[in-house]
Amino acid sequence: MISAAEALQKLKDGNQRYLANESTLPSSHDQQRNALVAGQAPYAIVLGCSDSRVPTELIFDQGLGDVFVIRVAGNIATPTQIGSIEYAAEQFGTPLIIVLGHSHCGAVKATLAQVQNPGDIGSPNLAAIVEKIQPAVAPLCSHNHDSDETLEQNAIRANVDASVAQLTADSAVLARRVENGELNIVGAQYFLESGIVEFFD
Repeated sequence: MISAAEALQKLKDGNQRYLANESTLPSSHDQQRNALVAGQAPYAIVLGCSDSRVPTELIFDQGLGDVFVIRVAGNIATPTQIGSIEYAAEQFGTPLIIVLGHSHCGAVKATLAQVQNPGDIGSPNLAAIVEKIQPAVAPLCSHNHDSDETLEQNAIRANVDASVAQLTADSAVLARRVENGELNIVGAQYFLESGIVEFFD
């Protein structure tokens, strides 16, 4: 398995290819798919948002078996997501986790709206997502911001940072691997407007 630094560089290089429309992926996936039937060895784990505008493998120009992806609204770290990440880290020795937020995140916007104008969200399941994001973004609402856009941008970053911290706070498995130098966790943001991924490393 490659190192976390090498894995991060592969994702950065892949995003550059995506931006340049220079994909290196094969036009047919038959050979790659058949080779993966017996097992997988993803070099990176991505906890990202389920937003349809953020297709993880595409924005990093990665093929079948390269990236272990967990997607959930607001890229939140709940027990089921953390368990999935633990599985990949332990089972495959994957050295890198990316927590990937994105601009114009509906889950973050909904949370900001709820903080600023509390009301009935309607669905207890949607409320659970907002409640998970709220501790990270609520403190920002009491600060002065240049604009609503600045507040939203800061909230997206705060939400990513919260999920990064939670992965080791709520998982002894991941915390041990980080402490032993077997795993690195990095926050990032995808910008819908440009296609650029900014890494917080």
